[in-house]
Amino acid sequence: MTQTDAPATTVDLWFDPLCPWAWMTSRWLLEVEKVRPVKAVFHVMSLSVLNEGRDLPEEYRAKMDAGWHGVRVALAVEEKYGSDKLAEYYTAIGTRIHPGGEDGSERATIEAALSEVGLPTELADAGWTDANDEALKRSHHEGMDPVGDEVGTPVIHINGEALFGPVISPAPKGEQAGRLFDGFSLLTEYDGFFEAKRTRTRDPIFD
Repeated sequence: MTQTDAPATTVDLWFDPLCPWAWMTSRWLLEVEKVRPVKAVFHVMSLSVLNEGRDLPEEYRAKMDAGWHGVRVALAVEEKYGSDKLAEYYTAIGTRIHPGGEDGSERATIEAALSEVGLPTELADAGWTDANDEALKRSHHEGMDPVGDEVGTPVIHINGEALFGPVISPAPKGEQAGRLFDGFSLLTEYDGFFEAKRTRTRDPIFD
């Protein structure tokens, strides 16, 4: 069986549009799809949910309060139009937020991203109501609970295992992306693997 004939491995990634590290990991996975039999499926988690009840600096607390808007809209996209459309929307909104430097909690930014991928801008209404927050929390916990309570984002589910990471900067391209995936995937073959980490020495590098 050749690489192109091999059945695709599904890799599920949970993201909050505001998280630059999840964004880097998502761009890596899209590169991996080009060189490995992999299907990346994106789901919504929420930094605002993750940080509920925590003692946070005032500036970060304000960011978390505003962060509800973006994740609510992302979930509405997934529920109404499916995971493939969510991936398109994530690319549109994430490009604006991260390399673009726009405010992802602003309605104008959200509406522009929706319009770019052919979605009705009325979906932005979902960002300013808590009517569907229970579903948001279910999506969040589906991704985050299996990996434990001592991590943030990105979180990936692969080969029946949930892992934090990889935290990378910049996102590798081509075969380098594939080789990183090979190694990351290999870690999941050993049920006793829990952690490998070093201090970050650079910020996210967008390109």
